[in-house]
Amino acid sequence: MTPTPPDEAGHYDAVVYDLDGTLVRLLVDWSRVATDVAATLRERGATPPDDLWAMLQHAKETGHHDAVEAVIADHERDGARRSERLPRADDLPLSVPVGVCSLNCAAACRIALDTHGLDDHVRVVVGRDSVATEKPDPEPLLATVRALDATPERTLFVGDSERDERTARRAGTAFEWVETE
Repeated sequence: MTPTPPDEAGHYDAVVYDLDGTLVRLLVDWSRVATDVAATLRERGATPPDDLWAMLQHAKETGHHDAVEAVIADHERDGARRSERLPRADDLPLSVPVGVCSLNCAAACRIALDTHGLDDHVRVVVGRDSVATEKPDPEPLLATVRALDATPERTLFVGDSERDERTARRAGTAFEWVETE
């Protein structure tokens, strides 16, 4: 599926942003999160893998998902309260519907948006815990697009990672890299 270019005025029908690293920077110590998740898995009798996202996948496969998700989400919510607003947030509001599609939990996304006065400008938030899969699977982005009553071909996804770019390609949306500081 190839995205349709924007209309003659350069507009899409909807814009979806990644959150962390794009609109805001969550102040999360990911090394600490990994340590806490590993401890949670050990307390539950599981041997944790070395990588945090591998631990999350392992937790899903071994029945420890809810406990691990709670640890990660707690850190993310705290990091959202202390988050930094990034320059791309100054683009809001837009004249088209706006959504957020993030690897962070939805609650942390909402907290960060509220903290920076962006919540009124974002109609839809899809986090890691909103659908059954995570980016780079296209479903989280497609769920966001559907909730905005848009089509992938006329939607722009703005992100800061190769995972975001791959998600956009798989979902059939256009992609734009956020400028890094």
